[in-house]
Amino acid sequence: MKRFGIIAALLASTSFASAQQLSDGVVRIGVLNDQTGTYADFGGLTSAEAARMAVEDFGAEAKGIKVEIVSADHQNKADVASALARRWFDVDGVDAIADLTNSAVAIAVNTIGKEMGKVTLMTGPATTRLTNEDCSPTGFHWVFDTWSQSVGTAKSVLEQGKDSWFLLTADYAFGHQMAAEITRVVEEGGGKIAGSVNHPLGSPDFSSFLLQAQASGAQIVGLANAGTDTINAIKQAGEFGIAQGGQNLAGLVIVISDVHALGLETAQGLLATTAFYWDRDDASREWSKRFQEKTGRMPGMVQAGTYSSVLHYLRAVEAAGTDDGAAVAAKMKETPVDDFFAPGGTVRADGRLVKDMYLVEVKSPAESSGEWDYYKVLRTIPAADSAQPLEQSACPFVKDN
Repeated sequence: MKRFGIIAALLASTSFASAQQLSDGVVRIGVLNDQTGTYADFGGLTSAEAARMAVEDFGAEAKGIKVEIVSADHQNKADVASALARRWFDVDGVDAIADLTNSAVAIAVNTIGKEMGKVTLMTGPATTRLTNEDCSPTGFHWVFDTWSQSVGTAKSVLEQGKDSWFLLTADYAFGHQMAAEITRVVEEGGGKIAGSVNHPLGSPDFSSFLLQAQASGAQIVGLANAGTDTINAIKQAGEFGIAQGGQNLAGLVIVISDVHALGLETAQGLLATTAFYWDRDDASREWSKRFQEKTGRMPGMVQAGTYSSVLHYLRAVEAAGTDDGAAVAAKMKETPVDDFFAPGGTVRADGRLVKDMYLVEVKSPAESSGEWDYYKVLRTIPAADSAQPLEQSACPFVKDN
């Protein structure tokens, strides 16, 4: 608990929040993510900043609602995350937990939230298990998942006539699920998986894996990983001459900080599917400039999604007149999402936010006008195609209802 700390507290004490409608007089939201490891730049401390911006824009103080944001590092360990979540819920009065980057962590914490009737706002994990067998009536999967990433990137690559894939897969829940989704999309589209290999989370050396990819002769080397694993794999692929040998890399979970770390010279031409790009329209630019002023960097989809989920949660607390998890979750599902991240978005019975996604290509250095001008938006992937159809869901409570 050394990293546990209050990041922001907006004070108010009258009207709605004075009392009885809030469990302890405070709406308390925890941001639980990787702050020092593989995914530290994926969401990290800047996700907590995004959550604080949501509290500010909600206008908690003017509405007489006291809101606190707390934050901790789960170290990419499900047991550490579970202990923190239980302490937050049982001892510290936390009402909702946000971000939860790392699928194994998210599954563990979402299960605890389900047991305790607490809200989870999952913006960083990717596994579709969170809206299938590991779903929760009070759990929300907000930004992207393995379905959205496979549909966007793999279908587009297949349309280009490149139909053989080799998969480098992170050896845990997220990577396995992503590989399964990619395999489904590729094979349904008439392509084939020429080979695959699992690698440990946080692997510093991809040489043996890349040699296997080269030997497979596959046209596409798909990276079913994220964070520094993706960055290291792309850098080392350049050293091995993967592209020069006629193979293309497809990053299946790319965030803008990855491109920033790689540089356009290395990352140019990468295809990716994203839920958010800061330079897409006036609303995204306005919020992103504010975020940059606070953090010194542009936001990726996880930070923007954390803002959106926290803002929608707070609006639901206000509408429900309580911070009771079940009541707030019901309000979140019946209320359309209204912000720059998901204009016109809807929340399904299984907790999945359904919104448009975007297929992007990383610009070349010559195409970029400067720092953070990294993406060309090639097309919009309609909301209807960006999530697993609800009728295919294995979520027990959805089927029961």
